[in-house]
Amino acid sequence: MKKYLLCLISILMALCVTAGCGREKKADGPKVLKVGTEVTFPPFEFREQGSKEITGFDMDLIRAIGKKLDMQVEILDMDFEALIPAVKRGNLNLVIAGMTITKDRQKIVDMSEPYYTSGLVLVVGKGNTAIQKPEDLKGKAVAVQIGTTGEVKAKQLTGEKVRGFKTNEEVFNALKEKTVEALIIDKPVAQYFINKHHPDVVIVGNTFETETYGIVMRRHGELTPKINKALAELKNSGEYDRIYEKWFGKDSK
Repeated sequence: MKKYLLCLISILMALCVTAGCGREKKADGPKVLKVGTEVTFPPFEFREQGSKEITGFDMDLIRAIGKKLDMQVEILDMDFEALIPAVKRGNLNLVIAGMTITKDRQKIVDMSEPYYTSGLVLVVGKGNTAIQKPEDLKGKAVAVQIGTTGEVKAKQLTGEKVRGFKTNEEVFNALKEKTVEALIIDKPVAQYFINKHHPDVVIVGNTFETETYGIVMRRHGELTPKINKALAELKNSGEYDRIYEKWFGKDSK
């Protein structure tokens, strides 16, 4: 009987150690942060020609945040208008996609503290003197990316002559093909496309509708304070500035 009890105790101890080791191993594994974006918004998120890797300012920033949180970052490319619904359903933990902080968005999702200040600009073909400021857009056909603040502004300025596209590449192609007379887009994205691909178009007038970008998370979720804390730490440590200068230069702020 005594030998039986000793044997039983030994077996139970072995099982406990095994189970304990299993739990410890699981805890050591990195948690996955599912991040949604839309990869036609350079220099914030895009793929270099011939590469499958998603790169850009937003991508460097969210990977640095993931490192702060000790979480593995998984980037998922989706249509822009599908990003917030995916967060609401729980299919994504967050979105970083050059998304402007607005009151309407904050009613349905959480948005982080601002991480970038931008603004909308007006882009036309070289030689177009009829459109030089937003007020000149009345009655004109304007291209925008669907679901953006640029689309909202274009509808305010032009009425119903707004053509929406899924990607910014399609927006610029519409202007190149002269199916629209102008486009409204975020300034750093306009500068990137003009410098890299479309030297035949120009920004006219001043930046209008100054905007700030935020990271999108589920409303009242536990992730929001963690993301804000990590973002603040990156800014305080100087790492945010290093990422910023990599993509925009030292004199761009």
